[in-house]
Amino acid sequence: MKLSQWAKEKGVSYRTAWRHFKEGKIKGAYQLDTGTIIIPEIKSENQRDEKVVIYARVSSSEQKQDLKRQEQRLISFCNARGWQVHKSYTEVASGLNDKRPKLQKLLSDRSITKIVVEHKDRLARFGINYIDLLLKLDGREIFIVNGVEDDEQDLMQDFVSIITSFTARLYGKRRSKRKTEKIMKELKED
Repeated sequence: MKLSQWAKEKGVSYRTAWRHFKEGKIKGAYQLDTGTIIIPEIKSENQRDEKVVIYARVSSSEQKQDLKRQEQRLISFCNARGWQVHKSYTEVASGLNDKRPKLQKLLSDRSITKIVVEHKDRLARFGINYIDLLLKLDGREIFIVNGVEDDEQDLMQDFVSIITSFTARLYGKRRSKRKTEKIMKELKED
């Protein structure tokens, strides 16, 4: 990297960085014939190569075409960011199901450094902040492409998820969608 970029990352002025270079305090730094000072990027022991995976999920087998499109959007997004996708995990399962084998596999693979999902509910309906916290403790992260920026919208999505969860448990999976839609309609009318 150039000396100017190195100075920004270290939080020092360019003049201070230049002085450090002249005094030989920057390990491995060298100057090109053009005068540009280059600092080689040295990985520390606790840094590791980035391993990016994507996770796409739909709730039912009728949505398999959506699953393929979701996967393609995630791959395109990662490519645009310059992230190399090492593996793509796709799954057809309810977001309320906590026994999804592919999700369990990718969460337990400690070599994965970044998990990219389209929306947070594609990963989990509840507890996404706990999952994120635990992954961060391991130097890993979840990247949500379409994150919610409005607290009210986020709260409403959580509320819909809770109602969906409880109606599914009370009335069975088939009728839960109709019940949820009915409850949401009544809430909007009030």
